[in-house]
Amino acid sequence: MVTSSPFKASFLGPRYWLTWIGVFFLYLISWLPQKIQLSLGKLLGRLVHKFMKRRRHIAEVNIKLCFPDMSEADQQQLVLKNMENTGIAMVETGMAWWWPQWRVNKAYGSIKGLEHFERVQAQGKGVLLLVPHILHLEMASRIMGTKCQGLGFYRPHNNALMEYFTTNGRLRSNEYLIGRKDVKGLLKSLKNKKVCYYLPDQDYGRNRCEFVPFYAVPDTATTTGTLMFAASKHCETMSLISRRDEQGKYHLEIVPELENFPSGDDRADVIRVNQRVEQSINAAPEQYMWLHRRFKTRPDKNTPSFYKK
Repeated sequence: MVTSSPFKASFLGPRYWLTWIGVFFLYLISWLPQKIQLSLGKLLGRLVHKFMKRRRHIAEVNIKLCFPDMSEADQQQLVLKNMENTGIAMVETGMAWWWPQWRVNKAYGSIKGLEHFERVQAQGKGVLLLVPHILHLEMASRIMGTKCQGLGFYRPHNNALMEYFTTNGRLRSNEYLIGRKDVKGLLKSLKNKKVCYYLPDQDYGRNRCEFVPFYAVPDTATTTGTLMFAASKHCETMSLISRRDEQGKYHLEIVPELENFPSGDDRADVIRVNQRVEQSINAAPEQYMWLHRRFKTRPDKNTPSFYKK
């Protein structure tokens, strides 16, 4: 359990100077009006689209695989919008970490479904909340924290200074954080009726996975680790839909619990998880992290990589 991250004198050393410069500019940008910040983020995303060709290629492959019926022109337009939102996500991080509460309240659009949390917690249970890798997740969790503080199940940053800023930034909206290897810690939190954010939508390899449909890809490596937590008698499994609209307002919706989940059929259960992830992505496909290699693990190890040019 992580409830704070103390400042260390070593953070002032030369090895962190570049990190300090980046954080300093991100902090300065966070003071600008939101409209200007979003425009700067969009411009930054266009630079990502132009110069980070490897990442753009990954997004192109993912979108082509997932939406084969979409015209090539529409696929390329979605890639561009996704890169723009990738840039916006960078400035949104500063918003989430440093904005005062009154600014967060102004960006709040709507939160639907909080009664589902309340109902389950009244039954003495916690909530395993399935959340896809939406690009504005930092801001979404900050806004959710204005109504219901949860906890994050996360991978600590390799850069100790960034871990300091990330942890303290996220703790403005989360009750505490749990490292991804602390399985017992997460199960205990569910037993204590907490709302736990869990991201089930990346390719974690062959260990504990099933190859099931995700959009138009019929054999996507999908973790069964989700089921280990969902099987706890102390929780129900729900999901989150989140999007940012054209005016910069954030809209969140909690989708009620999956019934008879897990059922004991791992394949059927992770298919249902992927369906919930797709439902969330469909609210704003351009705001999903298409930059990660979602389809890197294939059923046949000898199958050429989708991402090889």
